[in-house]
Amino acid sequence: MTIQRSSAEENQSGKASKPGKRISQNSKSGRWLWFWVGMSGIAMVSATAGALLAVSLTSTPLQQAQLSPQEEAVFDGDRISGGGLRFSQLTRPVNLLIMGMSVLPPDVQNPPVESKNLRYLPQLNSFDGLSDVMLLVKFDPDTKKVVMLSVPRDTRTEIEGYGVKKINAANVDGGPALTAKTVSNLLGGVGIDRYVRINVLGVAKLIDALGGVTVYVPKDMKYQDDSQHLYINLKAGKQHLNGDQVLQLLRFRHDELGDIGRIQRQQMVMRALMDQTLNPATVAQLPKVLDVVKEHIDTNLTVEELVALVGFGMRTNRSNMQMLMLPGRFSEKREFDASYWLPNQNAIAKLMTQHFGLESQEAQQEQLSDPSSLRVAIQDSTGGDRSNIRPLIRALEKAGYRNVYVSKPWGEPLEVTHIVAQQGDGNSAQSIRDTLGFGEVRVESTGNISSDISIQIGQDWLQQKAIFEKSTNP
Repeated sequence: MTIQRSSAEENQSGKASKPGKRISQNSKSGRWLWFWVGMSGIAMVSATAGALLAVSLTSTPLQQAQLSPQEEAVFDGDRISGGGLRFSQLTRPVNLLIMGMSVLPPDVQNPPVESKNLRYLPQLNSFDGLSDVMLLVKFDPDTKKVVMLSVPRDTRTEIEGYGVKKINAANVDGGPALTAKTVSNLLGGVGIDRYVRINVLGVAKLIDALGGVTVYVPKDMKYQDDSQHLYINLKAGKQHLNGDQVLQLLRFRHDELGDIGRIQRQQMVMRALMDQTLNPATVAQLPKVLDVVKEHIDTNLTVEELVALVGFGMRTNRSNMQMLMLPGRFSEKREFDASYWLPNQNAIAKLMTQHFGLESQEAQQEQLSDPSSLRVAIQDSTGGDRSNIRPLIRALEKAGYRNVYVSKPWGEPLEVTHIVAQQGDGNSAQSIRDTLGFGEVRVESTGNISSDISIQIGQDWLQQKAIFEKSTNP
């Protein structure tokens, strides 16, 4: 199958920016403002240029896999960043496939000799095992958005030449090229420009190199697997985690949502990392970070392209960072001899049209969903009883939302209500926000997995409650 190239969908409709207000030459504050803007720009360019130069001079090539010409042809090799002084700017939309590898001795043909006499299965610094994590990330300079699509590792799909299997086996069967081809086929032929594989050992080092991350652990997590030396022991609450603790959070699967719950926690960690690390200071630290993790990374990105992607992420507004999950459902025990995530092709077509620019017969146009058909879950983080949210439910029903239900409370105490587009339908989430008049829209998959929209109620609701009670009471 021929994979469409993402560069073919570039938006050429550039618009001239509106002229700003004229600043008087006598305005000292105006002169100082532009002075600091200029200095900030110089600092950012200097940090990026210094990082690029240092990495170029000191780092080894980042690609460790040996791809055949046929495998290389799976990826769009066209240039993605500018030349000269514009090396840190993306010149077109880029789709990047990220794979997280958790590799044990049985996963490879010739495991290290030192791993054979151990009484447990150690993690190996290898890229030959199953893809524990799979993300398709779109960096789009036209829309100024970063869109991340999580593909559950248990997704049941066709792997070319190997039949119908779990998608995480594609890397074992044919490496990054076959994985990219499989993901593209699953997602309607979307083009994939580059790939990154990072070993789980490198994830912990990456987090430590970035100084750890502050994140809310949703509940107490305790699990022990002596066979893999896997020991998870985390307490619920907001805390600063080091690399090993983040791995514990990401690898925990023993709850009712299994791998899907793990994906939700991955998205929580990614958002927390973006909030604290995407700044000029981080770009300046890129040589140090790469030096720490380079032996655990395999990618066909050049150093210049990597700097361009980091720079674009650094400049992207947080509201334009969207995190999605492949639409689907859990398989039932009677359906197959193994547990799968079964993809919903119609919902995938709609999602790819809305967020990745693909045309499809199933979803020709992005339309606002009928409010009466939307599944809206309410998750209260304020600790109140059901009566606390009845005025909100009545207001939604009055506005035409007929399928509103109360879900499991949201564990993290929120100041601001999150209106979560669980299935990627940001327009419908915004419509609910406009109806309510409060809250923050988030396009991510951290809400109730059966919902279209999840409303995670924060403290701002308590300020609005009395108004809603008056407007909804007979």
